[in-house]
Amino acid sequence: MMRNCLLALSMLACVSTPAFADDTAGTVKRVSGTVEIERAAGRLKAEPGMSVQVADKVRTGADGAIGITLEDETLLSAGPNTVLDLERFRFNQTDHSGAMRINIRRGKLAVNTGKLAKASPESVEFHTPDSILGVRGTEFVLDVEGKNAD
Repeated sequence: MMRNCLLALSMLACVSTPAFADDTAGTVKRVSGTVEIERAAGRLKAEPGMSVQVADKVRTGADGAIGITLEDETLLSAGPNTVLDLERFRFNQTDHSGAMRINIRRGKLAVNTGKLAKASPESVEFHTPDSILGVRGTEFVLDVEGKNAD
């Protein structure tokens, strides 16, 4: 009886879990120099294979660079002295719906958009201190000058 109850509960959990319930947005693919990821738990040294979560702030030092692949196959490459916030990321693997909002406060960010921008370009936004960039499924580079990035 207990075994049947546990089996039923585990099946219910699988069925009732939404396609984008997880806070994981992507994975760090490469790191060079000084790169930190700030999240609620504190500052973490970025390392290849590490997950990147919604609400993470990525900071590269003067010698730092990072490559991140998001769950929808968007590629982000940040250069030295970059600060960016992954403010929102949801992606449904089945129908490629969701939303992405990335705030680049300072530095350089190269982007190669993935499935989300192709399926739903209106749901993808990149913000800078002075502008909002809507994406229509493409590659681009943002270069944001600024001293105050906290």
